[in-house]
Amino acid sequence: MEPVIPSAAVTLKDVAVASGVSLSTASRALDDRGNAPRSATADRVRKVAEELGYRRNSFASNLRRGHTQTLGVLVPRLSDTVMALMFEEIERAAAARGYFAIVATCGDDPEDERKSAQTLLDRSVDGLILATARVEDELPKYLRDTGIAHALVLRTDGLSPSALGDDEVGGYLATRHLLDLGHEKIAVITGPAFTSTGTARLAGAHRALAEAGISTPEPWMVSAGYGIKSGYSAGEKLLNKKPNNRPTAIFAANDNLAMGVMAVAKEQNLVVGEDISLVGYNDIPQSELLPTPLTSVRIPLEQIASKAIDLIVSPVKGPEIRKFMPTLIPRASSGKAK
Repeated sequence: MEPVIPSAAVTLKDVAVASGVSLSTASRALDDRGNAPRSATADRVRKVAEELGYRRNSFASNLRRGHTQTLGVLVPRLSDTVMALMFEEIERAAAARGYFAIVATCGDDPEDERKSAQTLLDRSVDGLILATARVEDELPKYLRDTGIAHALVLRTDGLSPSALGDDEVGGYLATRHLLDLGHEKIAVITGPAFTSTGTARLAGAHRALAEAGISTPEPWMVSAGYGIKSGYSAGEKLLNKKPNNRPTAIFAANDNLAMGVMAVAKEQNLVVGEDISLVGYNDIPQSELLPTPLTSVRIPLEQIASKAIDLIVSPVKGPEIRKFMPTLIPRASSGKAK
């Protein structure tokens, strides 16, 4: 029999008839869960199915068993490099466990988040992974109350299962690095106050400064969004001053913010790494490729993604919040104080 182009019209019944077996025998032979029998009959059924171009409807068969082997991932936006990288890692980790990940975006509005989550749930996903950022977020509470499997990734509300980097430690490492280079005039550009990442990284910076006995002026603690434009605006506030009135070092709570600061420094004819030291966060791939490679705090996205999947497919009793240790990656953007 010559192979034919796969067609959705070929049914399991067609395979059974062509193989000369019952419908149930054909179904067992084509079981896609690793339970398919090993026999001459089963091998013949699989060969016939391949020749006919039969494709098993895994979604339908899984749905009959009460699950779909799909996971929904909710992110604010995929234009954010960290979110895109995080989804890629989740997708790989899900595939390794026999799951398929689908993504939806929702921006920063809670109502849009709720609608996007409902869209994913309407597709009968087995669980939701939320990379949305608000600390006071009603969606995780709703998921807990209704018993829907879920996990938070890259952030936590302290109650739902969560997999994230230890942001407080990361903020401490970044600021401690600048202190160890001899800087005392250190500014911090933190993320939005509604994010657990922003508040935790700021707390880490405060701890490092307090240990060193350094009091940072309030105007040098700048709260911003996480985009490059936000970093540029914050950089203008910090660097558009006379040399004696500006910091010698800046910890920016993500790499986009740091890149915005770099743009301002260039306009001010300041050499990053010499006139101003700079540390970012997340260590996105672009960081080491910048004209002045950026010192950054790296978070283990692969480990975080793997744990997030496990929190859904292999849950434990009670909330599990797993924080992974970040690593400081020194590069040319952070130099010794003059």
